[in-house]
Amino acid sequence: MNQFSRAELELIEAFYSAAESERLYQRLLREQNWPDNRYIVAGRQFTLPRLQTWHADPGIVYSYSNNLLQTRPWTPLLYAIRAKIEDLLNYRFNSVLVNLYRNGEDYVGWHADNEPELGDRPFIASLTFGAERQFAFRHKHSFEQGQVLLRSGSLLVMQPDFQHHWLHSIPMQKNVIRGRINLTFRKVLAPSGQ
Repeated sequence: MNQFSRAELELIEAFYSAAESERLYQRLLREQNWPDNRYIVAGRQFTLPRLQTWHADPGIVYSYSNNLLQTRPWTPLLYAIRAKIEDLLNYRFNSVLVNLYRNGEDYVGWHADNEPELGDRPFIASLTFGAERQFAFRHKHSFEQGQVLLRSGSLLVMQPDFQHHWLHSIPMQKNVIRGRINLTFRKVLAPSGQ
């Protein structure tokens, strides 16, 4: 495994081999029950520029941009991938956001994963299958910028301070015609009273 590292961001190349990554990509593409990508906020309908599912341990709920996600149980495949990542990182996750970028027109804009449900120091592991896509990041204050190419089978680890200091995005790449599936593992705080 080759590693790119900066203090708050670490890229582990070939966490899964090319052959295994392709197999897992095809399984996820086929087995995930991808929902409609339209949602309503304050009475207005929006179209999410990707498809996504949210899986979590019982009792765990999550929302971003005031969009409460429907919690689904872990599938055996997602649970096995989670266990492999937890074993490497020696960290326990309780949820995963699964995003399907159908082609280079699908994207996620500039943001930080800093919702209150993630606590003060969110530790996030992001796994890529399928098409290579750029992960762009820029500092919130100095405006330093960078990008990392996420290849199929690579694991990107965002250390706890990354969300405090950086914004990140998956920009459009219109020349990309193949899909990409990204699994973002998180530890969401249980709602108070649980």
